[in-house]
Amino acid sequence: MDGVGARDHGGDRVRGAVAGVEHGAAGVGGRAGHDGGVRLRDGAAVHHLRRLLPVAGPGARPAPQPHLRARRRAQLSSNSAWVCQFLQQTALFGYGIAYTITASISFRAILKANCYHAHGHDAPCSFDGSYYMLMFGGVQLLLSSIPDFHDMAWLSVVAAVMSFSYAFIGLGLGLASTISNGVIKGSITGVPMKTPVAKVWRVSQAIGDIAFAYPYSLILLEIQDTLKSPPAENKTMKKASIISILVTTFFYLCCGCFGYAAFGNDAPGNLLTGFGFYEPYWLIDFANACIILHLLGGYQVYSQPIYQFADRHFAERYPGSGFVNDFHTVKVPLLPAYRVNLLRVCFRTAYVASTTAVAIFFPYFNEILALLGALNFWPLAIYFPVEMYFIQRKVPRWSTRWLVLQGFSTVCLLVSAFALVGSIQGVITQKLG
Repeated sequence: MDGVGARDHGGDRVRGAVAGVEHGAAGVGGRAGHDGGVRLRDGAAVHHLRRLLPVAGPGARPAPQPHLRARRRAQLSSNSAWVCQFLQQTALFGYGIAYTITASISFRAILKANCYHAHGHDAPCSFDGSYYMLMFGGVQLLLSSIPDFHDMAWLSVVAAVMSFSYAFIGLGLGLASTISNGVIKGSITGVPMKTPVAKVWRVSQAIGDIAFAYPYSLILLEIQDTLKSPPAENKTMKKASIISILVTTFFYLCCGCFGYAAFGNDAPGNLLTGFGFYEPYWLIDFANACIILHLLGGYQVYSQPIYQFADRHFAERYPGSGFVNDFHTVKVPLLPAYRVNLLRVCFRTAYVASTTAVAIFFPYFNEILALLGALNFWPLAIYFPVEMYFIQRKVPRWSTRWLVLQGFSTVCLLVSAFALVGSIQGVITQKLG
């Protein structure tokens, strides 16, 4: 397997293990068991549909099609392919926003942990997040000069190691806190709300948070296109899908359930930044530093498909433009020569600036995660994989397999719509409140 594909596909998936899953547990309720059931069902659903995506991949098609866009056109109608592409690009942009928000929260968590350690847990430790979002965006401007997935091997290794590091820390802290409490906190009904309507909104947002934990359908085929044969790319990706789903679902279950068992209805939106834990402060600092380093790489993993799409689109539309197609060599003392393309510099700078600006305007961690999860889960993780599978395998209408998968897709649509409405309500409430 191509090393970049393996690391990007598997390593980046763990980042959600401590980023909001216990918030979903608190919203759904169930003494850590109910939420575990929801997450297992989500994991099983994603695993089954991910098995369909690689089936429609390169190993199953008669001629090579090097980009996801070509595969969409080959297996979907032109309108469906356009909608799929639009949703994918929008979702990837949204993940850039979410990563910027999360990085800012982790920066502030490090400063708060040190402040609380020095001045006590009741000290007024408050820090503005906008500055850290701008700083994160500045680093992304430098990293956006990486041409494509193949040149991201070192960044992918760092991101994968960091994701496992902070996931293990979050799991260990949650387990240790539960044991020290001597009791499993939480309730069957979850966080109590003033009205039944407010409870419905809370549950819908929690489902969106959980749906956000399974995002990699957005880049699965893009990564598959970087793999080398033999063995066939689709077979390699099937193995990677199974392993990554099992590993990350394990982390989601443990972190979400132990976090809710440790804090009950007071579970923070993020175990490592919401200050369910104050000590050992150095471990909290290290975990958040791991999150930041992981997000630096993860942002690029989810941005590269957009960068590559823009490069291809403008090169095809303006084949004679020097601004679009020419590369200029820049030599910096003590560094190797670097080739610069003006279109790449301008487009990628605008992209990073826009994700940073939106993150500053809507700095709502759990609400943004829930919105992205609800918006993308059904169309990109369920509907289009099913439709591509039907076309590739020529599944007859009204056959047993067709009915089962269509019924499954319909149920997921209803759940996603429910989560989407609640997530939008949450973002509006936060903005107006």
